[in-house]
Amino acid sequence: MLGRVLKTLEVSERRACQVLGQARTTQRHSSYIRNDEERLVTRTIELATQYGRYGYRRITALLRQEGWKVNHKRIERIWRREGLKVPKKQSQPGRLWLTDGSCIRLRPEYKDHVWSYDFMMARTVEGKAFRILTIIDEYTRECLAILTQRRITSQDVIEQLFCLFIFRDTPQYIRSDNGPEFTAKAVRSWLKDLEVTTLFIEPGSPWENGYIESFNGKLREELFNREIFTTLIEAKMLVEEWRKEYNQVRPHSALNYRPPAPETIAVDSNLTSGTINGGRSGSQGILSSQRRIESKANHPGK
Repeated sequence: MLGRVLKTLEVSERRACQVLGQARTTQRHSSYIRNDEERLVTRTIELATQYGRYGYRRITALLRQEGWKVNHKRIERIWRREGLKVPKKQSQPGRLWLTDGSCIRLRPEYKDHVWSYDFMMARTVEGKAFRILTIIDEYTRECLAILTQRRITSQDVIEQLFCLFIFRDTPQYIRSDNGPEFTAKAVRSWLKDLEVTTLFIEPGSPWENGYIESFNGKLREELFNREIFTTLIEAKMLVEEWRKEYNQVRPHSALNYRPPAPETIAVDSNLTSGTINGGRSGSQGILSSQRRIESKANHPGK
């Protein structure tokens, strides 16, 4: 339009823009056509196919991890144009409050402050059920361990926690429901000796254990609902692969779309010299942690 005015009235561009109320920068702006659009669309579709339960925001985070300089708005436009699934917005659940204004749920404040664990169940292709014990750190959202067996007893729970306490550390609190494996006298007594406080939710109130319930929902949607397990060994392998991907690759919305425990590139100087825990060798450090835990269990008063 402006070009026709300039040609017909033979006025300057400045005068024509002033009369029409159009900025000169807009008139002189030349459109930039991206040459990476086709490759970006192809890669977006590939990631959407690979991660069927991810929305465009998590796909954007994965693309940024690969080095693409894109924002979520551009990916959303591609998402809708290509007819990919757009997840519906879910309403945020309200917080739990008592009448005195205090919050029922203890909120984690730092790493290893509050852990959560819970059970799930799935089946192999012949119909046989197996159980899954999931353990997470509520603050970092990291999945610490997933135990997959046909049958899991309270002793299995103790052994799995014992391994985590040695190689990581003991949490201050551990939250769970009122399942028999968690309320067993042996488990409660062992945790008490290690000065780990147990937090049991109200019966029939899974929303009070929201962190682990949310994690279990992701595990079921992204793995169990998409895979057919022919054997228990195959289930163990796929579950462990998913756990590593969840910790190291999968963007987490509560962590600003960063993975809970991404693989580190820099190597700790203590580890490069073959020592951990203040100069002791790796095996000595593990043995020292084991002795410390056993000492707590044998002498709870110290």
